[in-house]
Amino acid sequence: MNKNNQSNETYTAMFSGRLKETARNLHPAYFAMVMSTGIVSISCHLLGMQTIALLLFWLNCWFYVSLWVLTFLRIYLCRIIFFKDLIDHQKGPAFFTTVAASCILGSQFIIIYKDYNTAFLLWSVGLFLWVVLNYTIFTGFTVKEEKPALNEGITGAWLLAVVATQAIAVLSALLAADLQQPDKLQMNFLALCMWLWGGMLYIWMISLIFYRYTFFKFSPGDLSPPYWINMGAMAISTLAGSLLISEIHAPFLESMIPFLKGFTIFFWVTGTWWIPMLFILAIWRHLYKKFKLRYDPLYWGAVFPLGMYTAATFRMADALDMHFLDSVPEYFIYIALIAWTGAFIGFLKTVLVQFNLLQPKQDTE
Repeated sequence: MNKNNQSNETYTAMFSGRLKETARNLHPAYFAMVMSTGIVSISCHLLGMQTIALLLFWLNCWFYVSLWVLTFLRIYLCRIIFFKDLIDHQKGPAFFTTVAASCILGSQFIIIYKDYNTAFLLWSVGLFLWVVLNYTIFTGFTVKEEKPALNEGITGAWLLAVVATQAIAVLSALLAADLQQPDKLQMNFLALCMWLWGGMLYIWMISLIFYRYTFFKFSPGDLSPPYWINMGAMAISTLAGSLLISEIHAPFLESMIPFLKGFTIFFWVTGTWWIPMLFILAIWRHLYKKFKLRYDPLYWGAVFPLGMYTAATFRMADALDMHFLDSVPEYFIYIALIAWTGAFIGFLKTVLVQFNLLQPKQDTE
């Protein structure tokens, strides 16, 4: 009995130590796993794949709760490092994944289960985080004395600020359908303002990112997975615009229909342009330059745009009566599912290795 007790105590201590280590090393971009799982689930639901949609929904709830537990544990264990990360040019923008994750999970609750109460709670969390992170991160970037050069400081992860803003626009538009006046008008106005601000923010940021692309030396290591957010930010902007068109509950939106339609197509076309470019750069990175493909939590930032493009194209085709585009999401959903499965397998292997349940693969090079 004593040996068993000692064995249990040793295992508990080891597990506790591993858990603390996981929390300390938790990348702020890990909430992109919730974003990716959520939008792939929604896309499956829209395309009639209900079993997969429900499975991913419940898995996503577990991801969301687990990541918040680890985040609070990280703040408790190493709050100084946590707050330094907030104003770090590389890591700071990744915190916007908490906003987008909250709002996309809230959208799941509405689209899949018609649960507006839980969705409103998640919307409140997302809006609160959006305000805090916007004025903490960008103020920190502005006033800090030591700043990196443009080519070292900016990445596609900066566009997560756009994704977070548009995620609030999406959930606000969905929530407005269940509200009474004048709350309905106010929620629609918020959705419109967020949609417009997200579009303006994209123009600012993509200009810097494109400049970094074309006028600075670019190595395979520089092409991190969050560069796929170049497309994902436009895809979620398309989705938000499509919802504003199809879920009209305010007179001021009716008067803006031509503007809404024009800019929604503009966002979709811009996102579509990025897809071949990003695939070409991925081939250049992994096949031509032979950059090793290893699991990284940042890869969830590459899965999200694929799922979002699927949902956005489906919604836009319906809202603008462009049903000749229906075949695009019907095929693109499989690309998103393959990417999600690959990232999830990599995540599982990492967890099993970290808790000594699987031997790490030896590097033969």
